[in-house]
Amino acid sequence: MRFGIDVAQQRMPWDEVVSRVRLGEDLGFDGAWGFDHFQPMYGEGPGETFEGMTTLAALAGATSTIRLGLLVTGATYRHPSVFASQALTVDHASHGRLELSLGAAWFEPEHQALGIPFPGTSERFDLLEDALEIIKRLSTGEPVSYTGRIVSLSNARLQPLPVQRPHPPLWIGGNGPRRTLPLVARYADVWHAFGTPSSLRDSSARVDQLASEAGRDPASILRAGSLSLSEPFDTVRRYITKWRDEGWGYLVCGWPEEGRSRVEQFATEVMPEFV
Repeated sequence: MRFGIDVAQQRMPWDEVVSRVRLGEDLGFDGAWGFDHFQPMYGEGPGETFEGMTTLAALAGATSTIRLGLLVTGATYRHPSVFASQALTVDHASHGRLELSLGAAWFEPEHQALGIPFPGTSERFDLLEDALEIIKRLSTGEPVSYTGRIVSLSNARLQPLPVQRPHPPLWIGGNGPRRTLPLVARYADVWHAFGTPSSLRDSSARVDQLASEAGRDPASILRAGSLSLSEPFDTVRRYITKWRDEGWGYLVCGWPEEGRSRVEQFATEVMPEFV
């Protein structure tokens, strides 16, 4: 089992963001995760929020081993070609430690406040599909012409090649059966789903089926779920065991209200039993 720590870089000063990520690195977490929003979505206090991709670029220089990602990047926030170029840069800046996550976006108030177009659900998923295809093709370093549903390319090219070949691991977040799971089956290296092991059992089986139909080995798609560290540790151990027994290999641990002492306690008392 692999574990990530969600630092959710909102309502905190920059030094605290870096401190949390370095703590995760020192404690042996596999990855550190921010969120990809421009405004706070919950909580009280100052409204500091740092932009996701530039945060990852800065963290790449402040860390050395922990992998870095956002859960999840909304496809509406950046043109797919711009996002692919940003990802290429972070991949090099981190010496191949980028985890590249994508979703269709959902937080409409943020879009309205900042003047970012928020199309209907079908168009957002069309854009997500284009973004996934464009990232994969531009990662080849070869000229790309592509006619998409929303975005098309004409003799486009990005270089250098990414450090991670053929591209940084692609995460797709979401559970939607009609559009999300087919995209997971076609494109995802990692599927980040929301629920419990039992509630996701049918969806996981559906991903297996769709991946096989697409000519992929279902076992090549890592399953990732979420874990609260605020429960009693005996309960946390039971949850981890259930996830593991259902075939899930990665858990993103939410930053607990109890703070860093709880993270340290989990990393020293519980995590070694499962890694």
